Amino acid sequence: MTVLTLAKIARDNVGAACSIAVEPHQESYVAPVARSLAEAYAQPEIAWPRLILDDGEPVGFVMGGFDPDCPIDYFRCGIWRLNVAAGRQGKGYGRFAVEAVLDEARRRGRRRATVLWVPGEHGPEAFYLRLGFRDTGAVHDGQHIGEIGL
Repeated sequence: MTVLTLAKIARDNVGAACSIAVEPHQESYVAPVARSLAEAYAQPEIAWPRLILDDGEPVGFVMGGFDPDCPIDYFRCGIWRLNVAAGRQGKGYGRFAVEAVLDEARRRGRRRATVLWVPGEHGPEAFYLRLGFRDTGAVHDGQHIGEIGL
């Protein structure tokens, strides 16, 4: 049995985080981890970046965003990024990471979380819908907006 954990991004694991790469056919659906970390660095009070570990081995990256005062309601609480390494998908890492972000949202007293996805054959829409998100029908910059009650 493996032990899944999340780790804060720090000096000793930032390289491992940046080396996480999704399957080539998924690259147009999610930003690279390095870009996500740059965005987190620029807004550390909002971004919640974490490395996904399986028995201490890096297998993915997730970043939540928590900005309760954001004027755009679907950016107040949610999943900003999820990158599960190529060859490591389908093993529950994504579900674990999403549930961890949702747990953090609950801990912060939030009642709703969102996620945005680019629609397409290799996109993550079906994954998020299986986890209980529903498509709101709204679109932001070409991305569909999903939400889940907490």
